Amino acid sequence: MKKLVLLILCIHFNIAAYNQVIKGIISDKHTNSKIWLASVYFNGTFAGTTSDEHGYFELDISKHSSMPITISAIGYYSLTMTNFSVSEPLMVYLTPKVFELSEIVVSARSDPKNRKENLQLFRTAFLGKTANAQKCKIINESDITFDNLPDNDTLKAFASNPIMIENKALGYKITYYLDRFEYYKNSKTILFYGNIIFTEDATMEETKKETIEHRRKYAYLGSRMHFFRALWTDSLASAGFTIKSPATEKLDYKDIIFIDVNGEKYLKNSENLSIRFNKSISNIVFLHENTFFGKNGYFDPLAIGWKGEMAKQRIADWLPYEYTAE
Repeated sequence: MKKLVLLILCIHFNIAAYNQVIKGIISDKHTNSKIWLASVYFNGTFAGTTSDEHGYFELDISKHSSMPITISAIGYYSLTMTNFSVSEPLMVYLTPKVFELSEIVVSARSDPKNRKENLQLFRTAFLGKTANAQKCKIINESDITFDNLPDNDTLKAFASNPIMIENKALGYKITYYLDRFEYYKNSKTILFYGNIIFTEDATMEETKKETIEHRRKYAYLGSRMHFFRALWTDSLASAGFTIKSPATEKLDYKDIIFIDVNGEKYLKNSENLSIRFNKSISNIVFLHENTFFGKNGYFDPLAIGWKGEMAKQRIADWLPYEYTAE
């Protein structure tokens, strides 16, 4: 009898594990043609797969079940899916990218000085200004095109292929699907978003691993990932964070968290929040009603904006959600 119960439990476990695999087909929204080598992944992680020549894919979601899935392909806008079922195949349709470039782009391509200046602005805004940024290299800069708008203030950047980055400081190779990049010269502000996939740098020397782990931990402490992980576990104070309202009123976990019937956690929309970590100060600007965030530090990147120290943390200082600080 015990063996029968054990067998039933094993079968149930295997079915549950199998049901954590999603399947689907990726097609062109306009032509319905199947898209080969599209990337299907969890944004900001190591976890992902690619579609075959029939647009078909399978992805194990068991370790990231609370996160949305992102689908990206060369020449298409990325698509993020938050509501999906593992019981039925997904039918995914990607929209081809159409770049509305001005005539200035044509002249910019033939002006080496102009392109050099634009590349420098892009590197600084995209990678950051930290010590880690100095050890980052964009491998395929030739795939990046710039458009200086007629107002002479706005610089737009487009990438015909995913931007490939070597981060020698943190030991990662990065694939970034850029959906939008705008840099405003007068105010020195930036707007960019896209999706990112990490892989460990297999060429990393064994003797440098200790140094790289130290850099990773330094990048993690006080980061957005660190903040949301501490917020999830209600350990902001012990992690070194203090949150205040614009009126400088100190706020607690219960003041800013909303938990739904499924146990999912959201940062409640309120007046902009001030976050202090050691001597650094950052601010959250709410763009939507509530901001979903997960135990691993994931948060909805389009629901809030950042000012202050955390706003300075660019690609060179980002870590995959699988990262754990020892």
